[in-house]
Amino acid sequence: DSATRLFSSTANKSNYIYTAMFKGLISNNMTEKVFDLLDEMEIKPDSFTLAILFKACAELANDRAIKIGRKLLDEMPENYRNNNNAVLNSAMHMLMKFGDIQRYVENKMFEKALDIFEQIHLNFDSVTYTVVFNACAGLANDRAIKIGQKLFDEMPENYRNDNVVLSSALHMLMKFGDIQNAERIFRSNKKKDIITYNALINGYNLNDESSKCFKILEEMRHEGIVPNDITWNILIGACSQIGMIHRCEYIIDRIPLDIQNKRQIQNSLIDMRGKCGSVEKAQIAFKSIDDRDTVTYNTMINAFGLNGMGSEAIQLYKQMPNYLRDEVSHICVLNACSHSGLVHEARNIFDEITFKTEKIITIMIDSLSRLFLFDEAQKLIDNYEKTNKPYLIMYISLLSGARNNRNRHLSEKIYDRMKYLFPNEKQHLVSGAVLVSNIYSSFGEHQLATNFRSNQIKELRTNVTKGLSWTQINDEIVQFTAHDNSHPQASEIDSEIGRMTSEFIQHGYKFDSSWITCEIKDGETIQSVLCGHSEKKAIALNFIQRPVPKFIQIAKNLRVCGDCRKLAFFHLDYSQQCIYCLYLR
Repeated sequence: DSATRLFSSTANKSNYIYTAMFKGLISNNMTEKVFDLLDEMEIKPDSFTLAILFKACAELANDRAIKIGRKLLDEMPENYRNNNNAVLNSAMHMLMKFGDIQRYVENKMFEKALDIFEQIHLNFDSVTYTVVFNACAGLANDRAIKIGQKLFDEMPENYRNDNVVLSSALHMLMKFGDIQNAERIFRSNKKKDIITYNALINGYNLNDESSKCFKILEEMRHEGIVPNDITWNILIGACSQIGMIHRCEYIIDRIPLDIQNKRQIQNSLIDMRGKCGSVEKAQIAFKSIDDRDTVTYNTMINAFGLNGMGSEAIQLYKQMPNYLRDEVSHICVLNACSHSGLVHEARNIFDEITFKTEKIITIMIDSLSRLFLFDEAQKLIDNYEKTNKPYLIMYISLLSGARNNRNRHLSEKIYDRMKYLFPNEKQHLVSGAVLVSNIYSSFGEHQLATNFRSNQIKELRTNVTKGLSWTQINDEIVQFTAHDNSHPQASEIDSEIGRMTSEFIQHGYKFDSSWITCEIKDGETIQSVLCGHSEKKAIALNFIQRPVPKFIQIAKNLRVCGDCRKLAFFHLDYSQQCIYCLYLR
């Protein structure tokens, strides 16, 4: 009371007097009164006063404190933002107490999180490093890469032994596609724990390097690191990406039973088996779960859809309790209809959905485009855009259908529209350019296709994703690119491709030149170009094994070439050894 009377009797109050009064109120748990005095304050707070005010806001952290703290921060002079660590650390502590930064990251508002970090320049602690690395990872654009890389390069040495900070940095670099530096961080860490290992194998998954995950699993076993639920879930995801059923069964056998019985793992196993073509085992796993949730149903519906079992997907969708259905349920069943050509059933389901999201509408557009019902698909897009911003994936679905229909005029029109509407979506535009160039190639205009493709890639400054096919030989995952001669048995592989194609030609097989996507050079033929495809090389590798595997499986990261798919089916139809089963994805 005495201090308050003295403060009130002072005529010309300085920042020093205000700061002293604010400190006293805070130390006596009277923080609310700080804000009452602040309302009466007629001078601008200096750096010392601001630091105390930020502290008061952090301690109270109620609606009034949050409003005042954000206002003070917005009005803070620029010179305090760059070189006053006391103020900046106090401001950052306040924002952390408000939960602003974490909330932005948790709600995937990464741009706003980075706005705060660029607004406040300060010495970071372990929590701040972790949060900003996660924000950069979530955004992963040019701005985030620049901020995240600079922050990591300048990070003091003492934080480089903090597993939580390092794991966040590793995850960030993996999201940037910088595998080499992420691996360097991992190898330099002398105190690796399960968090570090999980970040590494998850990063391999993100960058389509799933086969490396299994080597890391062996390293963990050697180092005595016990996998946890997260580890097994990531490894199941790796199996799903690779699509090799033998590798999947190997991993399943390693998962402890108590973990296998957890709902999230059970759902992941259904998904994995569906993506590996083992639908029967996926169904067994589904039926073994008594209290199925939304994810369980959605995963099984999707498994049916991925394997061309649209009718089964529809049946399960109808059996699913209405209260469990969500947006993903609708998407999975419509996608199953799309892949099975069940457009009538898709229309009926689509019409029954009360709230049609952009993703649901997109799947319906895909279903129509696959059957070349372009006018109906375009009408859905037009109706959607009357009240919404254009959605890129709708156009990608339409363009993919036009490519399969070899509809040159429509493809060019769609691609031009995509470039106008989505000039910054460079990776998707490159994918669209490849589809258009493939149409030119299908008409034999290979020079036009080459020029168009190279010009668009140069203009967009984005690389094309390289097509990869892989198969499992014994316990090893073997990977091929087109015209890949790096395998030790390359000459035997090419001889086997020649033998297979010569045999099938006698049964009526004809090479489909519409799947040639580049100009035929001197010395090349339609046959030599198509026989160099990665899918055929992976198939042939299996057939030169002794004994020949009873189960052959090929997976690919991009759309499977139609000519390669036709050759696979010819083998199934005409081989006397009908035990061979090929799943081409």
